[in-house]
Amino acid sequence: MKYRQLGASDLRVSIISLGSWLTFSGGVEERQALACVHKALDLGINFIDTANIYGRGAAESVLGKALHGIDRRSYILATKVFFAMSLRYFNKGLSRAQIVKQLDASLKRLGTDYLDLYQCHRYDDETPLDETMEALTTAVRQGKVRYIGFSEWPLDKIEAAATMPGVAQFVSSQPQYSMLWPVPQDEIFPRCAELGIGQIVWSPLAQGVLTGKYAPGAPPPAGSRARHASMGAMLPKEWLRAPVLTAVQQVKLIAEREAGVNLSQFALAWVLRRQEVSSAIIGASRPEQVTENAAAVDCEVAPELFARAEEILAPFR
Repeated sequence: MKYRQLGASDLRVSIISLGSWLTFSGGVEERQALACVHKALDLGINFIDTANIYGRGAAESVLGKALHGIDRRSYILATKVFFAMSLRYFNKGLSRAQIVKQLDASLKRLGTDYLDLYQCHRYDDETPLDETMEALTTAVRQGKVRYIGFSEWPLDKIEAAATMPGVAQFVSSQPQYSMLWPVPQDEIFPRCAELGIGQIVWSPLAQGVLTGKYAPGAPPPAGSRARHASMGAMLPKEWLRAPVLTAVQQVKLIAEREAGVNLSQFALAWVLRRQEVSSAIIGASRPEQVTENAAAVDCEVAPELFARAEEILAPFR
């Protein structure tokens, strides 16, 4: 495994990290989820990302079981807060009360007394930014949180938080980023780098589309995300259109025949070519998938192959 520094923090994270969005929140049985976590740790993956909203606490609980008895200093644990944890409207957001409540609940489910990274899952337009930042700073001073981050915040809010005096500083950003969604690399990446904020990217395989498992004109294969009732609803339908899947198959040929790697590894290597990316989050329903994706850290792909892949996918980005 290879490691990179996470922004201006002292966290050195594996460049492949394990997520639990679509897998540990009900999409995968607990036994398999535990096996995936243990395989990741065996491979040197030291960064595990989750959120309170994933299965409304279920993913955190599974991770708590998987990590029980393992040296807490041997892994870096991150979770997030923002989305509604119940049907009650007020049970969401980034208010001081909500952060205090949800942080304590997450710590309990995860079976730990501190988080290495606590992230704002989205920006909260209904709570003053200074209230959010002060609440996060209090959590850091209490020792419940080592560092703070955010996911999918607009650039002006990132800059506003960075210039706020007397508060803890963000060290991480978690945007969606893949060969099919390269948007953050133009503005978010360079500005965050100036601010000491590293990137932890989600959906680097475009929710499975960049594995090449979906064939144009054919129904999604059995067991795939697109066939799953809840997980499939999260997959952008435009990525399953025949022209997109045809282009993906063309990139797959480049990966296999010219780069000598599979498409998943090629797509992960493309993401990791950017030094602003501290880690790419993978999901897995089987330990074998963790092993396969972790191998991307050793893939050496010629820049001209990436350029050709980008040209093929350009009409659909």
